[in-house]
Amino acid sequence: MTTPRIGLLGTGPWARSVHAPALAAHPGVEFAGIWGRRPEAAAALAQVHGTRPYETPDELFEACDAVAIALPPSVQAPLAVRAAEAGCHLLLDKPVATSVSEARAVAAAADRAGIASVVFFTARFGEQEGEWIAAQAAVGGWFTAHADWLGSVFADDSSSPYADSPWRREKGGLWDVGPHVLSVLLPVLGDAEAVAATRGPADAVLLTMRHGSGAASSATVGLTAPAAAAGVEVTLRGTAGVTSLPRRQDGPGVAYRHAVDALLAAAGTGLPNACDIHFGLRVTEILAAAEESLPSPMPHGS
Repeated sequence: MTTPRIGLLGTGPWARSVHAPALAAHPGVEFAGIWGRRPEAAAALAQVHGTRPYETPDELFEACDAVAIALPPSVQAPLAVRAAEAGCHLLLDKPVATSVSEARAVAAAADRAGIASVVFFTARFGEQEGEWIAAQAAVGGWFTAHADWLGSVFADDSSSPYADSPWRREKGGLWDVGPHVLSVLLPVLGDAEAVAATRGPADAVLLTMRHGSGAASSATVGLTAPAAAAGVEVTLRGTAGVTSLPRRQDGPGVAYRHAVDALLAAAGTGLPNACDIHFGLRVTEILAAAEESLPSPMPHGS
């Protein structure tokens, strides 16, 4: 068997810090090349990791068995459709899109092409978090849950490399870290059968959900928390007692390697991964419903 060839679309901070290094280091794939919206950035990143830049996405697709995408969701979705149509398996970032129609288009293209897909939810593929999620899903009997998933990307004293991200500025924490919350809660508590949301300070949003298991959950998400208040906590309460999501002991590169492994397994066996494009579509549907339920922002001065 030949080594699967995987290419990367994107050259931003997430591509540079996680995708490219992990693909270059993964023993099971050939890092086949990079395309970016800025050709000079693609050339520089390719040189660092011993691969080559491509002038167009379609040229990269032709040279690859799979592609990883590290681009804003509105750019990712149409490129994912094109990649699927070219027969490439998909390693997508979350959210797969910020509109339900775009996410459905990716899922439909993947189904038509018969390709494998994995959405990189870092908590699901992290070793400690992934094991905890699977264990709590097996235990069952959860009554309620609460999550705080708060970043300080847009705090006044932020030095985050994502502070200049236009799509995060526009869509806020609901769409950037909301997918992480859902990736943890849905496999444990079941699908969200009802969702509502209300606004907090800045981009903070409070989500409330009723799940298929009968459990209720809430979550506070945002990207503008003061640095001293930022962090991640998820707590479950039920017949087994109280348990909390373990704090990550390793960086996202380890989780990314597991996501690549999951894509290779899905492509090799034909069995879908739990975090495939259809799960990514469901996350988009839930977030879109939450966004629709939000009250309009109060006008300034009122």
